[in-house]
Amino acid sequence: MTSGNLLTDNPELYEARFPDPERLAGRWAEDCLRRYGSGPHVLDLGCGTGRDAAHLHAMGRSVVGADLSEAMLTYARDRHPGPQYVRADLRDFSPDALGTTPDTPGASGVFDAVVCLDSALLYCHTNDDLDGFLASCRRSLVPGGLLVAEMRNGAYFLGRDDLLNTPRYNSLTWQGVSYRSATTLRIDRTAQLLRRSRVWTADDGSAPVEQHSAWRLLLPQELRHFLTAHGFTVLELHDGPGPRTEPPWQEGDLPGTAADADRLHVVARLAD
Repeated sequence: MTSGNLLTDNPELYEARFPDPERLAGRWAEDCLRRYGSGPHVLDLGCGTGRDAAHLHAMGRSVVGADLSEAMLTYARDRHPGPQYVRADLRDFSPDALGTTPDTPGASGVFDAVVCLDSALLYCHTNDDLDGFLASCRRSLVPGGLLVAEMRNGAYFLGRDDLLNTPRYNSLTWQGVSYRSATTLRIDRTAQLLRRSRVWTADDGSAPVEQHSAWRLLLPQELRHFLTAHGFTVLELHDGPGPRTEPPWQEGDLPGTAADADRLHVVARLAD
């Protein structure tokens, strides 16, 4: 096993652990972009293995996929070609850093939409991180551009503990090795974080590996406030249906009106 993040360092294993053969996440994002008439230039932040970026590219869009993991970017370029893949920190980025510049001198952005799926936005742990992310989106989007995001819902954990403090187990076989993971979630209320510990064991004789990560717990109205403060108008803010809800989103489904379940979906438009 690796000494870093096992899934990030091994993108094939990541896709085996979190399969999306029907490209639900990419299709859901494309549906949002079409519903609000987005232009073709899309930035996929936290693109991971590139599955969603490649789907958006296949739909005829010009896509830049950005991620911090070089292993993920290398895999994306090889397995999911089409988009341009670049290394960037979602808490602070600009068109120049992404290797793109506005077509018109003095223009404020180059992308018609920013897509941020699978709770990538929640790696912004502090208010400064969130401000940096939204300021970067504002710099990179054309006037009227869209932000489409999907993430865990902090409101779900108000008074609920069914997902907390008890290990959840998963197993899979990859490259002839059987892996087993035990994942435990707990809330750090002071930091407003959902902390995750995951212990990996394998049947190849390697030592167990324990890894830690965390997501910011954002409440729906808190997220709405941040977006509004940065010049966005919230078009949708709901708990489902979405690509990781139960039941999952299907073609033709309209956005819901509640914000109570464990996923949160937002579409916002930057002011003209």
